[in-house]
Amino acid sequence: MQKLNLISLFVASSVVTLAGCASNPAALVPVASVAPSASPEAASGYTEKTGVAAKKFMVAAANPLATNAGYQILKAGGSAIDAAIATQMVLTLVEPQSSGIGGGGFLMYFDGTDVKAFDGRETAPASATEKLFQSADGKPLAFLDGVVGGRSVGAPGELRLLELAYKQYGKLPWATLFAPAIKLADDGFAVSPRLASLLKNERHLRKDPVAAAYFYDREGNPWTAGHVLKNPALARVLREVAAGGADAFYSGRVARDIAAKVQGHPTNPGGLTVADIAGYQAKVREPVCSDYKAWTVCGMPPPSSGGIAIAQILGILETRNMGAYAPKDGVLNVEGVHLFSEAGRLTFADRARYVADTDFVPLPGGSVKPLLDKQYLASRAELITDKSMGVARFGLPRVTLLAQGLDTAPEYNSTSHISIVDAQGHSVSMTTSIEDQFGSRQMVDGFLLNNQLTDFSFDASDANGPIANRVEGGKRPRSAMSPLFVFEKGTRKLMLSAGSPGGSAIINYVGKVLIGMMDWGLDVQQAISLPNFGSRNGPTELEQGRVSDALVDGLKAKGHNVRVMEQTSGLQGIMRMTIHGEDVWFGGADPRREGLVMGD
Repeated sequence: MQKLNLISLFVASSVVTLAGCASNPAALVPVASVAPSASPEAASGYTEKTGVAAKKFMVAAANPLATNAGYQILKAGGSAIDAAIATQMVLTLVEPQSSGIGGGGFLMYFDGTDVKAFDGRETAPASATEKLFQSADGKPLAFLDGVVGGRSVGAPGELRLLELAYKQYGKLPWATLFAPAIKLADDGFAVSPRLASLLKNERHLRKDPVAAAYFYDREGNPWTAGHVLKNPALARVLREVAAGGADAFYSGRVARDIAAKVQGHPTNPGGLTVADIAGYQAKVREPVCSDYKAWTVCGMPPPSSGGIAIAQILGILETRNMGAYAPKDGVLNVEGVHLFSEAGRLTFADRARYVADTDFVPLPGGSVKPLLDKQYLASRAELITDKSMGVARFGLPRVTLLAQGLDTAPEYNSTSHISIVDAQGHSVSMTTSIEDQFGSRQMVDGFLLNNQLTDFSFDASDANGPIANRVEGGKRPRSAMSPLFVFEKGTRKLMLSAGSPGGSAIINYVGKVLIGMMDWGLDVQQAISLPNFGSRNGPTELEQGRVSDALVDGLKAKGHNVRVMEQTSGLQGIMRMTIHGEDVWFGGADPRREGLVMGD
């Protein structure tokens, strides 16, 4: 663990705030709005942040009010799971564009010994077929034609996910965990600068009468930052769930309201029924764990592609000396970006070919092992040369393969991430989503409904055969969400809890942080703050306004098709560090969003 000792020495010599907050929430004022990009959520500014250190416990989340809710639960003796529930309920209220009880997610939990992967991904209605997002002539719909309305809504998984984890690891009374969100919904909360910025540029939300009445004034103008917004409808739902558990959501009036909203959309109705909602089940799955140099990295298995993809990127890069290409003063190295982007191309090619809900479509060889085999990844790494390969072809693991097509899912996930470590050293890494910005743009009972079904491939097959991630009734759409843990190899000592929103770019965002920490000796805040970069087997994508002309020119000289674009990550991370001879937790939040770190 020599690398981490070097990191510790670096941080010990810098200014570190013990406990407290990562930045002043009042200072989180966005720059002028920019036009939407291919990112799932538009950018709303960049505010420099410093990391936070704490001795006992820590929570990092995407909104200061949500972070504070989790912090108060931890301070009251709650577990990491308890704090995650309180934090997510507040996010439903204050960050409705990104996640909430109308959506789903993935939760990784470390209990001090073992890692568990909780799957709360939404499911397609039983009536769904592979033609769900196709026109009458069999052609794929335009993305937003699929998104807006009831067609895209899957059975929400968030509350079943959290209840399943709570039954195993909760400490405080269930109802206590809903109190912070209920109080904020009743008393009102100040609309954040980011929410105000996104509302200003949103084109579809006002088409829903319920959403229009909540997010806009009588003249149809979106609420501005600082406006106090109350949500009695959500408060009522949360009170019912606090008293009756998740069944109050899945088997009562709320389920009926969701189904009626979905099926009753005037132009784009969906097939979700009360039975689909009542029958939803969260699952516990086996995490994807692999070694990288001195570390063991554990991520989510399918239906998330994140765990496999990040393990593949690391396995490919392990053949190269990434440490030699560290940024200097925050300026990225051309060769480092080249290697990372090429590894991403190879990984995303396999992802598009092989990864989907394994309850419906098995991986090659029936497990993650063939795709993570060291020899297989070394052979993939041999394809990387001094020149970009442009678009990579999928690999052929050493197993019998089914004929499968290539996925066409757009995957513009509007998402949030929470990282927590409690006083016992147990940890949560949870990424949650409603998919696109403001989801399906359908609001019911104070919360927005997801459009997660558009994470399926709109095409069902191609010349190679059926597409693994095609729509099927009851199936979970593939995701890129990548909550993960990093451990000291051999000892299973927790070193990092991290994740991010950002659609399929999540894989590159999180991968950047891992390389930044494990190869380049950065602390988690420095790694998060690095410019975003990488490839999803298309152009090499660089973060607009954060990269040098020299980097762009250097990559073009290597044959890269460079696209400079907004990359609105929302990374949160907590790492273990040694400061002045003492182990502490050190947390970082993404300067691109309103995230905050708190701890004691």
